[in-house]
Amino acid sequence: MNLPPLDINRLMREHGLYAKKGLGQNFLSDPGVLQRIVRAAELPADAAVLEVGPGLGSLTRHLAAAARQVVAVELDRNLIPVLEDVLGGCGNVSIVQGDMLEIDPAALMGGDGYYVVANIPYYITSVLIRHLLESSARPRRLVLTVQREVAERICALPGDLSLLALSVQVYGNPSIAARIPAGAFYPPPKVDSAVVRVDVLPEPRVPAARLEDFFKLTRAGFSQKRKTLRNSLAGGMGMPAAAAEDLLRRAGIDPQRRAETLSIEEWAALVEQYGQKEIGI
Repeated sequence: MNLPPLDINRLMREHGLYAKKGLGQNFLSDPGVLQRIVRAAELPADAAVLEVGPGLGSLTRHLAAAARQVVAVELDRNLIPVLEDVLGGCGNVSIVQGDMLEIDPAALMGGDGYYVVANIPYYITSVLIRHLLESSARPRRLVLTVQREVAERICALPGDLSLLALSVQVYGNPSIAARIPAGAFYPPPKVDSAVVRVDVLPEPRVPAARLEDFFKLTRAGFSQKRKTLRNSLAGGMGMPAAAAEDLLRRAGIDPQRRAETLSIEEWAALVEQYGQKEIGI
């Protein structure tokens, strides 16, 4: 469905608003880009969608036209009157004022299988993704507009992995669905953006009961990136270097390697060996 673009300048003027830099407010305004984001989500007609940070409702309108239900969570209470104005004719949209990081997605969406589509504030990217993927009600797919550099980090391959990439890839398969120029936003950010799509796996790549150990080990491994895994794990986990070396060798990993070179399968093997060591096997 082709929707006319919102007159963002008029809306903000009428409601006495301005974009708040501290909240990362850069409002998507390009209709073509909004349509590409919705297409990237591949929403079935009966989809339930969670949108984080709807802003002025530009993307929300397109989501409402494509999905059965949209729950839009907005932190800035000053934007709620605008959203009510813009979305007044969309009977399948629920507007929730609050901080998504303090809201359990299960309380909003009920159960598994919903979709998350959002243009999110860049400063909460990693913590928001973790919050959504660790919820008891797990989304089927995430489609998020983020800083292009962050999108590339999320989709990195072994040899260039980061803690952010691992924290996403343990739950699903990420890919870059589109690149968005700064001029598609109002006001335009100083960096280009990208749409990252994460197809969430039925089960994490590490058993759910071992995820705490997974994050503990990966944080330790990346805590001193210039050091070998033997030394970074020893320092980060508070264990003797010899014990860290033994753990790595038992997992089939050269202790002289660095954290970014390990695949997620190798981290999973390390988690398994760490668990066996903890229970004395």
